[in-house]
Amino acid sequence: MPFVICKFKSDRHCLLLTLTALVIVASPVIAAARILNRPLIQQQALEPFSPGSHRSNPPTPASRPILSDKVTQSYSQQQFDLRDSNSADVAKKPQPKSSPPRAGTEVDPTPSPQTIPSPSPPQTTPSQPAANQVTVSSEEQARQKFLIEGDRLYQAGQKAKAEALYRQAKAPFPEQSEREPLPEPITDPTQLPPGGRVYWREAAAGLSLKLKTRIFVPLRLLVKEYPQFVPGHLQLADALFADKKPEQALAVMERVASLYPRQPDLQKGLIKQQTQAKRWLEASITARQFALLNPDHPDIPTFLQLSDEYQERFRSRLRTQITNNTIGSLITGALGIALTGNPFAGLSALQTSALLLRGETAVGEAVADRAKRQLPLIEDPEIQAYVDRIAQKLTTLAGRKFNYQFYVVNDNKLNAFALPGGKVFINGGAILKSKSEAELAGLIAHELSHAVLSHGFQIATESSEAGGLMGLIPFVGGLFTNLVVADYSRDMEQQADILGTRLLASAGYAADGLRNLMATLSQEDKPFVAPWFSSHPGSQTRIRYLETLITENGYNRYAYEGIAEHQRMQGLVRSHLKKAKETHNETNQGTKSKAAN
Repeated sequence: MPFVICKFKSDRHCLLLTLTALVIVASPVIAAARILNRPLIQQQALEPFSPGSHRSNPPTPASRPILSDKVTQSYSQQQFDLRDSNSADVAKKPQPKSSPPRAGTEVDPTPSPQTIPSPSPPQTTPSQPAANQVTVSSEEQARQKFLIEGDRLYQAGQKAKAEALYRQAKAPFPEQSEREPLPEPITDPTQLPPGGRVYWREAAAGLSLKLKTRIFVPLRLLVKEYPQFVPGHLQLADALFADKKPEQALAVMERVASLYPRQPDLQKGLIKQQTQAKRWLEASITARQFALLNPDHPDIPTFLQLSDEYQERFRSRLRTQITNNTIGSLITGALGIALTGNPFAGLSALQTSALLLRGETAVGEAVADRAKRQLPLIEDPEIQAYVDRIAQKLTTLAGRKFNYQFYVVNDNKLNAFALPGGKVFINGGAILKSKSEAELAGLIAHELSHAVLSHGFQIATESSEAGGLMGLIPFVGGLFTNLVVADYSRDMEQQADILGTRLLASAGYAADGLRNLMATLSQEDKPFVAPWFSSHPGSQTRIRYLETLITENGYNRYAYEGIAEHQRMQGLVRSHLKKAKETHNETNQGTKSKAAN
């Protein structure tokens, strides 16, 4: 490190000059270290959320696509973080069976028979584990045999038998009651039982008299006791919006639309609430997902047209925001990037502004090119094909037309990050430390959701006064970036959890893949963290929230796990990590030998 010879008389000037020199020397090293050591899924606590609450930050257009009332309430009561927690108490208490998935038409996630070998246990034995391999207990080995056999039956189309084995192998969620199957949706009030018809008549009388009590009390009871009655939800949402409670109106429609994803009136009602809140990206995704999940529905052309229309409105709004940013704030943001090691540090403010105007894809490609030059990638055709196959099942349901690309980084940390435009980087350690294909798919679905919901691009265009472009990649950036966009990113993590879990369930994977990955992550050794982060609740809260999300939406956690093929991929990844470590050690040894001579 260079020494600074100070010629100023003032100690203050000397200190400033010294600090400047330190920043210049340290910035390149810090930048590389941050990309390689960034914590997996943004590890911050979610701010409490309740419908209609006011935030200090501007509202993001990418809000919660499938947030239910009860899930919203759980967020309003607790914050969550991934740090300083222990998941040993997860899955101890008994839980009844879950109901079948209602996220939409399942996409079979299993690979074709030609590409998948016969399921077999890992070749390494517990008594002689390979490098970086965790010893598996006899109890866990027995559980894996059940899951492997369940996967075999699932691939053969015997899903009922497979589910029976999955239920034997998987511990139930604690403190969860059995969910009764939902009845088929109805639209005719005469189909309601007598009690339901009374609620409906009372609500109609309240609307004619403009009496809030006679409107909301019977409508809330109606949708609670008879969730299958579609007009009840639509009327309640409209009444809440008219009462200047748009967030509550949106929450009502999000919940019921997730319960009945094939009911077009409910999806149109959700889109209506999203557009009234000017959440164009949400509305576009909702419309396109309906088309993807219901390919034979006669209203498909209408939904696709709506999706394209709202997508263009979203882009127009972003272009306006970018254009309205001042050059001064862009320069300020560029300075922050240079000090924090963001990959955009080499671009001038004007160049960056021009790049943002080109859209998400251009931004993602520019940053991905830099990341590929900086990060060691695993270029193994089998591993890449495995990741691409999982990702393909998810991207077909994501509702965004991106040139999706997925890269595997030669690093043993459980890590991943998403870039604008659908560029996702996954550490080899994520494959090694996840316990199944469903868990890895949960990770990919979460990161994919960040890209689908334009989180990185939104931060770049909406947070210029708080450092602007230094937050362009919030899932790669350092501590300072996280602190600057902390409140904003917490909402984004909530949204990515919700959409990611929905994608996972819709693709036919076990819906608790992301939840189980969180449990795995909570057992990871944590590096030192700043007190600001450690003061928030741990990942147990997030795990419990995901359990509630799965249960309340009726997602199926007894679907495809993908154990045998995942274990085979783990062996390939392990060999690449071992080879990289040996090469690194040889290089270090050679350097030491030269220095000694």
